[in-house]
Amino acid sequence: MIRDYQAIQKSWFVKRQQRVIQTYGRHEGVKLLGILNYETGEVYVEDHSSYDAEVFLSFLHNVLIKYPTGEIVIILDNAKIHHDKLLTKFLRANPRLHLEFLPPYSPNLNIIEELWKWLKNTVINNVFFHTCEEIKSAILSFLDFIATISLLVIMVYL
Repeated sequence: MIRDYQAIQKSWFVKRQQRVIQTYGRHEGVKLLGILNYETGEVYVEDHSSYDAEVFLSFLHNVLIKYPTGEIVIILDNAKIHHDKLLTKFLRANPRLHLEFLPPYSPNLNIIEELWKWLKNTVINNVFFHTCEEIKSAILSFLDFIATISLLVIMVYL
């Protein structure tokens, strides 16, 4: 979730002239679902207005379409929606899709979490966006940039 009230990240400023980041506090944002292909460095991301088990199921369906062959392992945290009963039938019908769950409080074990951190540090933090559409545009620009650099550079950064 990329909130519309931006985080202030450490930065340099003239003494007694701290940078001020505007906010309007509507608590809106952009909800992202994504995967990082560890073999190619390719990133696949969807944004949604909500995030529930049905949205997650739709995302998994789209991942299967995007990668029509081979085994797919998706590493996840233990969010309730990742264990929803709605997924059971779908996962049985698609045995090449495997969901692996991280231990609680260990996002550091999932490389895509580092990608989200890089995104926030590079694009989101210390910036005021007037609308969620501006946030989406900035995120898409970052993802386009990621698509142009090599896997080696991504892995070195992450």
